Formats: sequence, structure tokens, C-alpha cells
Amino acid sequence: MAGGAPWLEPPQRQLASCIVRSHRAGFGRPLLSEPDPAHQPQALFACPTVVLAHDGSDPGGDPGPRLIYANAAALRLWERPWGQMLGLPSRLTAEPQERSGRAQVLLRARHQHAIGGYSGVRISGSGRRFQIRNARLWTLWDADGQPCGQAAAFNDWWWL
Repeated sequence: MAGGAPWLEPPQRQLASCIVRSHRAGFGRPLLSEPDPAHQPQALFACPTVVLAHDGSDPGGDPGPRLIYANAAALRLWERPWGQMLGLPSRLTAEPQERSGRAQVLLRARHQHAIGGYSGVRISGSGRRFQIRNARLWTLWDADGQPCGQAAAFNDWWWL
């Protein structure tokens, strides 16, 4: 492990680059102010914006997409350590009654490749509910230009 920082391991470094690159492609603006690609994985993990990503599995399927990335802000908000967040079916970040609407938004984001202004209720690992507002969702594109997942970022949330 890279100095005890799993987000700095080579596969996660590549994923961080994919998240940043795909955000710029989807929204025409950078996700981070860090211009040096070598520093982007650490900058993404440490940034105050909540950033999550899941794999390319069908959002309407079972178990659906699984989380492949969560930065420090996301880990704090969902009250889970890295090892518990990664691999978690992303639908479990929302309460059961919120999951159908969440899946519909993910399918819309998959079709449009990037959407903004999403709001919804989520639930932390300890069962605390919180509202997110004005989230951005975008398609992740691999080095070959193929869709390989989705990411979300937001700054606006509050406990319910």
C-alpha cells in the first residue's frame, strides 16, 4: 500500500485520473484546481467536495453498481472507512424508499453522460439521514473511450 494510502495505489491513481478527466469532458470545466496529474489523486481524495464513483453495472440491476471510489469527504459523510465503502452496492447509500428514484436518475445520467442539479436523501453507515443538493453526475470514460462507470460530486448537504 502506498504509505497506508490506498487511494494512491496505481489502480486508484488511474481511477482518480479517469474521474477528473471525465468530469472535464462532461461539464467542460475542471473538478480540481490541481493542474499536475501526478498530484491529482491526493488532491481528489483531500478536496472538500464529496466525490464518489461506481462501476458500470446496470443501475436497475441487482445488486447494481458497486462503489469503486470515495474521497475523504465522502467517507466522513457516509461514516464508513475506505475498506467498507469500496465494493458496497451504491444503492445502499440511499434508503430503500429512495432507491427507485435514484436508479432512474442514474439511468438518465448514463444516457445524457453528465447532469447537474440532482438532489436526494441518503443514509450514512450509522443510519443518519442527510439531504444532498445540486449534485453533478457524470459518465466515466476509460482510456479507450468506453463508458466504465459513473461519478458524482456535491458540496451542498445537510443532516435531516
